[in-house]
Amino acid sequence: MICKGGLSMTYIIAEAGVNHNGCEKLAIELVEAAYYSGANAVKFQTFKASKSITQKAVQADYQIQNTGKTESQLEMVSRLELSYNTHHELIARCNELGIDFLSTAFDNESLDFLVNDLGLKTLKIASGELTNAPFILKHAQTGCNLIVSTGMAILGEIEMALGIIAYGYLNPNGKEPAQNDFIAAYTSSEGKKILKEKVSLLHCTTEYPAPVEDVNLSAMDTMLNAFKLPVGYSDHTKGIAIPIAAVARGARIIEKHFTLDKNMDGPDHKASLEPDELALMISSIRSVEQAIGDGIKGAQKSEIRNKSIARKSLVAATYIQSGTVFTAENLAVKRPGTGISPYSYWDIIGSQATKDYSPDDLI
Repeated sequence: MICKGGLSMTYIIAEAGVNHNGCEKLAIELVEAAYYSGANAVKFQTFKASKSITQKAVQADYQIQNTGKTESQLEMVSRLELSYNTHHELIARCNELGIDFLSTAFDNESLDFLVNDLGLKTLKIASGELTNAPFILKHAQTGCNLIVSTGMAILGEIEMALGIIAYGYLNPNGKEPAQNDFIAAYTSSEGKKILKEKVSLLHCTTEYPAPVEDVNLSAMDTMLNAFKLPVGYSDHTKGIAIPIAAVARGARIIEKHFTLDKNMDGPDHKASLEPDELALMISSIRSVEQAIGDGIKGAQKSEIRNKSIARKSLVAATYIQSGTVFTAENLAVKRPGTGISPYSYWDIIGSQATKDYSPDDLI
């Protein structure tokens, strides 16, 4: 994405996630709120709970704390499913408004629906799926662009996932792979090329809300240096300071959860922004993008007119008659900067005045 002036523009994903609480009306309102906030995309989560969660899976501590309920993860998540028909309504509303629709699939059926029914060209892989090798392979074999979240991961796990992705892109209908096939694809020139064309990575801390001291924004630099792929940041901290800081550090994508009301029931509302906060985050990011500039150090258009006011010139410190030798005692350096630069101080010392000067006259 490019904004006016050729500056790189951060792709901002407003993560609705499951903050619709399974309600189509709320989901549509989230689309509209994301659009009016200025986001590039609104993202949901597509799943059939029974296909991705066992009956014995327990809730995370934050889910218990945020919902005030202790139940199985399957019971909690089942209430948050959106029908396929609702997905069609959501993407239609996105198309009307002009905001990108994204979603994260959590099972094979949902992935097939997003690609072959909705026709998505970009998919988001959640942090929890980073080690789900068969599922990652299916994502890559769709040929879609991939945004890969890396919460909880070490570099080796990211590299393994990228090997699977490279293989999947190069072998969309390939045989059952072996691990050596992934390594070969990852290290091949074709694999490196297609990863650069199609894959972005998101640094992430998988906790809701994430403690600021656990964010480790410097890991974005580590990932960029290791993989030479675009790196962004998926934020779960409270407030808007950290994603803004991530953009200043070079994040190409920002993903941030938002909700219509933090006080609503549900696992993610309390760690999300409300629409006015989301809009403030986005406008602040756009300001930071402008402030980053081109890196060339020089006088900017807005400050050029102040050079003559702020800088100084050589002036007479006393009355100086024509023919008098300039010395440290009869010269001074004062504003304005419209006369001879103080850089010429040593050239002037020892020379003779060619006219009379009163105190504070420019030399």
